[in-house]
Amino acid sequence: MPTVNVVRDRLFADLGRTYTQEEFEELCFSFGIELDDVTTDEAISRKERHEEEKANENEDIVYKIEVPANRYDLLCLEGLAQALRIFNKQDETPTYSVANISKESMHKMRVKPETSSIRPYIVCAVLRDITFDEASYNSFIDLQDKLHQNICRRRTLVAIGTHDLDTLQGPFTYEALPPQDINFIPLKQVKKYRADELMEFYRENDLKLKKFLHIIEKSPLFPVIYDSNRTVLSLPPIINGAHSAITLKTKNVFIECTATDLTKAKIVLNTMVTTFSAYCKKKFEVEPVEVIYSDGKSYIYPDLSAYNMEVPLSYITGSIGVSLKADEVTSLLNRMQLKAEQSVLGADQCNINVTVPPTRSDVLHPCDVMEDVAIAYGYNSIPKRRLPSLKPLALNQLEDLIRVEVAMNGFTEVLTWILCSYRENFSMLNKKDDGSTAVIVGNPRSSDFEAVRTSLMPGALKIVGHNKDHPKPIKIFEVGDVVHLDESKDVGAANRRLLAALYCGTNSGFELIHSLVDRVMEVMGTPFVPVGDNSGYYIQCSDAPEFLQGRQASIIYKGKRIGIFGIVHPEVLSNFDVPDPCSFLELDIQSFL
Repeated sequence: MPTVNVVRDRLFADLGRTYTQEEFEELCFSFGIELDDVTTDEAISRKERHEEEKANENEDIVYKIEVPANRYDLLCLEGLAQALRIFNKQDETPTYSVANISKESMHKMRVKPETSSIRPYIVCAVLRDITFDEASYNSFIDLQDKLHQNICRRRTLVAIGTHDLDTLQGPFTYEALPPQDINFIPLKQVKKYRADELMEFYRENDLKLKKFLHIIEKSPLFPVIYDSNRTVLSLPPIINGAHSAITLKTKNVFIECTATDLTKAKIVLNTMVTTFSAYCKKKFEVEPVEVIYSDGKSYIYPDLSAYNMEVPLSYITGSIGVSLKADEVTSLLNRMQLKAEQSVLGADQCNINVTVPPTRSDVLHPCDVMEDVAIAYGYNSIPKRRLPSLKPLALNQLEDLIRVEVAMNGFTEVLTWILCSYRENFSMLNKKDDGSTAVIVGNPRSSDFEAVRTSLMPGALKIVGHNKDHPKPIKIFEVGDVVHLDESKDVGAANRRLLAALYCGTNSGFELIHSLVDRVMEVMGTPFVPVGDNSGYYIQCSDAPEFLQGRQASIIYKGKRIGIFGIVHPEVLSNFDVPDPCSFLELDIQSFL
C-alpha cells in the first residue's frame, strides 16, 4: 500500500482541530486508512543518508499514513485532508467544473502522427490563477512522484509534465523526432543538450532519472512537446525543459500527461487538477485544453463529469449483513464523497442513486459502493454471524479427497508458483509455443514470471533440481491450477485444476506412478476398461515431447484424454538440472465432476 508523508501540524490545521495520536489513529481506522509511523522530515532524510538518529525537539512531526492503492485522491495532504473533513461532516463533497470558454479561446495541443509509434496519447489542462506557498508547492511535486510510482507504473504508462504557462506561447505540438534533432536545456541544468547526449548524461550522473531511460532510449524516435516558438516543454517520460519550470511565483500551470494507456492518463490528469484546483482563484474550476490528432479528431480535456450508478438497497445491506434504512445508507455514502439519493421503485424495493465524482476513479461496480458503506458504518460495528449455508465447492471437496489419498501413498505435497518463465513452460520441456495455449504476461516483473503455467511439471522439476542432495527417492505431488487460452471465456482464458505427482530415484519408478494412476481411478470409482470402452478409463500410447518415446501413456476417461504419465525425457531433466531419472503424472481432476 502507498504511504503518504504529511506534516502533522499542517494536517491538523486543515482538519480544523488537534488530535491526540490515539484519536487520530481511531479516525484513520474508521476511514479505512492506517497511521503507519510517526517520525520527522529530518529523521527520514538521515535514514536515507544512513546517518545516526539524533533527537531534535524543533523538528516537525511527520505522520506516515498508509492509503489504499486505488485511492489516488489520497496520495497527498490536500486530498487526504479534504476526504477526512467530508468524512467528519465538516465539508460537503466539492462540485468540480470545467471553465466555460469557447473552443477558439482554448489552448490547443496538436498531435503529430509519428507519436503513435512510441507514446500515442496526450491529455492536458490548465490551472488558472493558482497560488502556491512552499508547502503546497512541495505537495504538488510530491503528488506527481507518487502517481508516477503508482498508477503510472514508473512512467511507463503515463508521464506527467507541469509547466509555467506564462513562459510559453501556444498552440502546442506533440511530436516524435530522432533524438539528434531535439535540443533543449533540461530541468535543473544550464547547458543545452541533444536528446541522445542527455540519455548518456543521465545514465552516468543521475540515479533517479536513469531508471526511466529504458522506456524510450532504444526507440528511433523520441516524444517531445513544443510550443509555437519551438521551445521544448518536455521530453516525456524523462524530463521537463528548464524554460517552463514552475516556481512559487507561478500563477498559471499547464499540465500535460503523455501515455500509452489513455484511461490511466485521464485518471492521472483528473487527480492532479481536482486536488490542486482548490488553490485556484475560482475554486475547483479547471480550464480545458483541446487535443487535436492528425486524423482531424479532437477531444476536450479534462473530463470532470460525474457518472451515476444505481445500486439496490437490498444488495448493499445483504452483502454487509446489517439492516440499514435508505437514509442511513445515503448519509454514509455522502461521508465517503459519493453523493447519494434514494429512489423508491415499489412497496418492497428501493434503489440508491449514487453520483460518483471524478476524484473517485476506484468506484467501478456496485460492490465498491457497498464497500464504502461498510467502511463508513464501521467494520467493528458489523455483528459477527455464522453463515447459514456455507458449503465447500464440489471441486474443492474432490481436491481434498485426492490430496489425502496421494499423501497416504507416501507422496509429500508441494506448492509452486502459478507464474513461470517462458522457457520453463516451453523449450525446457521440449515444447514449442503455437500461440494458442499459454497466457503471456505483458509486463513481467522479472524473467521468472513471464507466463502463466500450462503444466505443473516445471514447478515439480525445479523443486527436485534444487534438492539434488536430498535422500532418494523423492516423491512429491501438487494439486493446483493451470491456465489455457480460451476464447469462449469473457477473460479469454480458463483455469483447470490438475493433479501432478513426480517420483525421482535411482530408477525411474514408472511402475509406482502407474500404480498411483490406478489408485486414484479406483478412489474415483472408475473401472479400468478395454480400449474404446467409454464406461471407464484406459491408457494408450502418446508422443508428448517431454517424455521418453515408448515410455509414456495418455489416460482416457469416458472417451476423453484427461492426463498423461511416463518417464521424463533426459533432455528435460538436464534442462532443470535433475541428475536422476524421474517419472511424472499429470491428471485433470475437474474431468471427474
